[in-house]
Amino acid sequence: MSSPIPTLFLYDHPASSYAQKARMALRLKHLPFTKETPANLGLGEPNSSFEAANPRMEVPALIINDGDAEFKIFDSSVIVQYLEDAFPDAPSLLPKDPKERAVARMIEEVCDTAYEAINWALGEVFWFGRAEGAEAERIQAAAGDQTKQIHEYLTPLLGTKPFFNGTTPGLADICLAPVFHRSVLRGLGPAKDSPLDAWHSRMEGVPAIAETWREMEGGVQGMSNAGPGLWAPHSGRRREYRDHRLEFLMKNGAAWIVNKGLEDDNVRFGRWPAVNK
Repeated sequence: MSSPIPTLFLYDHPASSYAQKARMALRLKHLPFTKETPANLGLGEPNSSFEAANPRMEVPALIINDGDAEFKIFDSSVIVQYLEDAFPDAPSLLPKDPKERAVARMIEEVCDTAYEAINWALGEVFWFGRAEGAEAERIQAAAGDQTKQIHEYLTPLLGTKPFFNGTTPGLADICLAPVFHRSVLRGLGPAKDSPLDAWHSRMEGVPAIAETWREMEGGVQGMSNAGPGLWAPHSGRRREYRDHRLEFLMKNGAAWIVNKGLEDDNVRFGRWPAVNK
């Protein structure tokens, strides 16, 4: 007899690409869970329960309660790996062949770093108004060019398979799905009827993926409606710049956005427990 499934609770944000990956994994593996967006996410303020789950105060963070104790995990990749290890009877998200598993993990690396950073920068410019006019157009052009390069890298890895994982979506698919769908919504999707366009359509037909995308679209709309004023100078809200996000801005001549954000006190960097806390 299999052990009962523990209670799974996810600290989440609907628009986070990393949180989307975790939600897709849970849903594809048919694991029931509850979720919540931490209060004041983006303020960098102490939040005891969220901070206990992830000292970085980033989503996603997963809390597993088996009735005797809680086990806390942060980082989307670690969460997915845990789900694979802890629930072997649930549908696997990894192919059996070691080489194909390596390809899936390389796709995860590309999506979690280079691709996510492109979408992040576009959000900084067009949701939160950190650049305007010709400067915004230049950043958008760089994002479009680099998105195209990533699509060219991914296309032969998909080949003629329905999904990167084979006949059903798996790790590579759920890592690509959040950032790719955001590109489509921004008009940076692949050519119509291309292999990646057909993959996107097939993913839309998977209930676990479609549900997560609808949540993301609602979250994005809410952030868009809030406008740049949500991150006004010295408002207390600070958008987090991780290493790959900084790299995109630096290599595309937009370091001044970071410097201006530091002056305005509305950007922050990866957090670890404060010294002398």
